Amino acid sequence: MKTIRQLLKIKGRKVWTVSPATTVFEALQVMAEKDVGALLVAKGKTLVGVFSERDYARKVILQGKSSREILVSEIMSSPPIFIGQDETIEQGLALMSAKHVRHLPVMEKNRLIGIVTIGDLVKALIVEQQVVIDHLEKHILSKTSLT
Repeated sequence: MKTIRQLLKIKGRKVWTVSPATTVFEALQVMAEKDVGALLVAKGKTLVGVFSERDYARKVILQGKSSREILVSEIMSSPPIFIGQDETIEQGLALMSAKHVRHLPVMEKNRLIGIVTIGDLVKALIVEQQVVIDHLEKHILSKTSLT
């Protein structure tokens, strides 16, 4: 089973962060510029939350608040749910499913080292399963050609 560490080697470790004092509007601008669905919220070097499109839709738009006035700290998901880099892709998917999140910061010794999304994990799992399927097909074909 592939680990989060192995996935980060392929995907990269680039992470976009904002301060809790950032306005939601400014955070949305960063998300649009970087083409991401979530930003990690850090106070100094400490991860304090995750701000996602879902947070915006449910906690700003649906409640009639102004994105130019409200701060990320008021609507971010906190405390952040995270995963370690030695966990497997399957463990990441199980955690996301159990906690109803789509973005997982990757932490190592209280240090932020990356982020994985549900899309990253599903794609990696599909690739992994395709390798197994290909191997099994070759094995079956080699057995049937012997008889």
